Amino acid sequence: MSTISIDEVKKLAKLSAIKVEDDEIDGLRQELENILQYVDKLKDINVEGVEPTIQVSRQQNVFREDVVKDQNTQDELLKNVPEVQSGYIKVPKVL
Repeated sequence: MSTISIDEVKKLAKLSAIKVEDDEIDGLRQELENILQYVDKLKDINVEGVEPTIQVSRQQNVFREDVVKDQNTQDELLKNVPEVQSGYIKVPKVL
């Protein structure tokens, strides 16, 4: 098992947008090493014959056919909006 360097901890902190003080780096380095050691133990588990778990609830996805229904005209659709200007939906200015 390789050890995590201080530079790697700093790089991870930067990529994660986490401000890490110099006195916290060694503690974080040790915590990351502990996590990686724990995850490394998963290699020792015998999973032969175990089916992959895709979904635990046994529910199936329900798909509907994609069918185009009645086509509304622009005027009919614009009846449902709060404010119209020159045939378009008027919305507040966003800066």
